[in-house]
This record gives sequence, C-alpha cells and structure tokens, in this order.
Amino acid sequence: MRRPTSSGNSPGQITPEARPRTLDAAAAADALLPLHVRGVCFDVAGRRLIDGVTFDLRAGTRTVLLGPNGAGKSLMLRLCHGLIQPTAGQIEWNNGGARQKGAQAMVFQRPVMLRRSALANVEYALAVSGCPRGRRKEIAMGVLERTGLARIASRPARVLSAGEQQQVALARAWALEPQVLFLDEPTSSLDPAASAAVEKLIAAIFASGTKIFMTTHDLGQARRLSDEVLFMHHGRLLECAPSEAFFAQPRTPEAAAYLQGDLTW
Repeated sequence: MRRPTSSGNSPGQITPEARPRTLDAAAAADALLPLHVRGVCFDVAGRRLIDGVTFDLRAGTRTVLLGPNGAGKSLMLRLCHGLIQPTAGQIEWNNGGARQKGAQAMVFQRPVMLRRSALANVEYALAVSGCPRGRRKEIAMGVLERTGLARIASRPARVLSAGEQQQVALARAWALEPQVLFLDEPTSSLDPAASAAVEKLIAAIFASGTKIFMTTHDLGQARRLSDEVLFMHHGRLLECAPSEAFFAQPRTPEAAAYLQGDLTW
C-alpha cells in the first residue's frame, strides 16, 4: 500500500485509495495474513477468561467480533495484537510477520492522545515506526487532509472532542500503513454524528487495503461494517460465519438470544 498523501480534499471528505487486487511475490512474502489462532486460552488468577479459541483471520474482509459483556472480545483483540500472551495455544502470523514494525495497529475505545497537536500526534507515531524525519510532516499532514482533519491539525489533541480524538487516533494508525487494524469498540462513547464520521473513516481505511478486525456492541454497525462475524460467549468462540448468514440465521441458541437482546452477560 502507498502512504496516504495530500489530495486537496474539501473539509470532511475522505478519499480512500484503490484497494490492491493482487500481491506480487515480494509483497506476499511480507504479508502478515493469514493469522492462525489455535486453541488459545488465557487465565487470570486461576480463572479461565479465554477458553480454547480457534479461528483464522484472512486478508480482504472486515471481521467483527460480537458477544455480550464479559465474553472476552477485548481480551481476544489484545491477544491477537500481541499486547498480552496466551496461557496456552498459539497465535501465528504468516511468516512470523508479527515482528514487522508498523504492520499492525490498534485503536482503543478511549484513545491515548499525547500532550501535543493533532499533527504532532501523527508525526510521533511515524517517528516510532522508523519513518525518516524529513518525511514525517508531509505524511502526517497528508493523512489528516485525506481524513478531513486538516482544520484541527494545529490544535492540542487533548482538547478535541471525543469524536475528533477518535478520528485522529484512526488517522494516526492509518499513517503507518498497517496491514491489519484492530479496533476495540471505536464508537462506544460517541454520539451518532461522531459515530458516523468514524465509520466513514474505517470504511476508507479498509478500502485502502487494510484488514479490519473490530469489536462493537452496536448491531447496526456490525451489519454495516462486517463481512464475517465471530461470536463469543463466556470466553468461548461459538460461531464464525459470513455476516449475512449470521444475522439471518444464527446457528446457536446463545447467538440467537444475543441478537434478540435477551443475552446480556
């Protein structure tokens, strides 16, 4: 993928780059995906919170992880991202690619903003990823322009609204050109207008070629932003299905109850 660069968008307009259709041999060798999760367990103080989870994440799709509170969704994202290590089982990226700096990124429910401008927040992420100093400002400003955030580039990031902070966090992640982006309930604390803006940005990031793996409690959002659904309950993966099939006819009583609003824990 090419880094997002300035395109002269009008404010609020997001212009995704064309999705790559094929990978050449070199790109395929460096590809992170597929990710293989095999029999993963995670224990805390003798309590099993993730219990024998197995699935694959493949490129070219948007995967949404659903389940009631306490199902283990956020833990599963953190395990896949490498923030925590499983108690048992294996999480394996293609060709050991998890060690590639900047190849994957994660945006949390409440993003961490540094005590600097929105632009400097993006520049800092580029610096950590090893981007040459002379290119950081150009790339950072380019991604803010592409996401319609150029107007707030010089503003202190910590005084931005919650929706603006989340959009800056997404732009910061996008600037790294990640092959995989993990999103942990990215709109849970936002109003409808801010949520719509974040969804639009997520769609643009996916359209540029980044795999999306996210959690949400918003079933409408899950329908809009998913190609496949993983459903967890009590730390176990109960379903993995194409989105249309999952929402039309879930295979387990737990998933059916969850979609009806009857399963909340």
